[in-house]
Amino acid sequence: MSVFSKRFLSGSTNGRGIKVAATATPGTLIHTAVAGTTNMDEVWLYVYNSHTAAVMLTVEWGGVTVPDDNINVSVPAQQGLFKILPGIPINNGLEVRAFGDVANVLVITGFVNRIEP
Repeated sequence: MSVFSKRFLSGSTNGRGIKVAATATPGTLIHTAVAGTTNMDEVWLYVYNSHTAAVMLTVEWGGVTVPDDNINVSVPAQQGLFKILPGIPINNGLEVRAFGDVANVLVITGFVNRIEP
């Protein structure tokens, strides 16, 4: 039977949102996955755009190779939280990073379900 524990994103302070300052690769650090290949982190991410126009967000999932490691999302302006990662697993110390085409207007929140077999 697996054990699940809900955790903050490692790039967050006390569960607060992470402002995306980067506008190019490598992006702002969002989360570093659990080390090794036995356990995994199930990552849930949401984003808010405080800008007056839509902003393109690129999430770098475990690497920076285009298009293999990129998840691109156009985030509407000032309309609330949008789910950008619906519980996708990652491990082995890989990093999740993000950058936008405008600096300091996107804020990412979320959590990790750490799964230990």
